[in-house]
Amino acid sequence: MKNTLEKLKRYEKAVISEIYGDDIKQKLIDMGVIPGTEVMISNIAPFGDPIEICLRGYELSLRKSDASKIFVTTKD
Repeated sequence: MKNTLEKLKRYEKAVISEIYGDDIKQKLIDMGVIPGTEVMISNIAPFGDPIEICLRGYELSLRKSDASKIFVTTKD
């Protein structure tokens, strides 16, 4: 099932399928957020923003507005 990263729940895993937004795309790729990479939501701030994801052996915090530009595929 296709979804955006900010809609996942805590500890849910997914695989990055696409990244949209020319303004942030290169920055995310430089940080290792690359299509085909498995990610897991490891923490969500008390008010929901930012979210923390685990990928490639490290933790990365993202704003929900940035996470909404990352499309992922989840297993149902």
